[in-house]
Amino acid sequence: MTVALYLDSPEATEKVGAALLALLPEKALVFLHGELGAGKTTLVRGLLRQAGVSGAIKSPTYTVIEEYQGAERKVFHFDLYRLADPQELEWLGIDDYLAQLALCLIEWPCKGKGILPPADVHITLNHQKDGRFLQISGVNIPNNFSI
Repeated sequence: MTVALYLDSPEATEKVGAALLALLPEKALVFLHGELGAGKTTLVRGLLRQAGVSGAIKSPTYTVIEEYQGAERKVFHFDLYRLADPQELEWLGIDDYLAQLALCLIEWPCKGKGILPPADVHITLNHQKDGRFLQISGVNIPNNFSI
């Protein structure tokens, strides 16, 4: 099942991220698709705040991986935008991260093609007018899901 929503602000995007936390299993691989500036990190920020993470939450564009410990679960946030070769994921120890009981959120998963296993959940964000269009597949979203 795929759910589609129009998000009219960054705050709405963060609210969706917060709501998604309760719907995702403790261990899941989530691929975040969308062009630059589409709101992928904003959605992750909302999810992490809901998980109990305080302090700065930044895009791991330069670090590739940011690790967070929420109140009840561990979250790894990857940004593969700057990867030159999917093999770099092996050097980073991707299998060790994916083997942990954790939520793994991966921006730009296309950069890991051939190395990354299939995702449990796909989230796509695209610019649309003054907001964003969001599609989620791979997770059971209740019919009354709203932000």
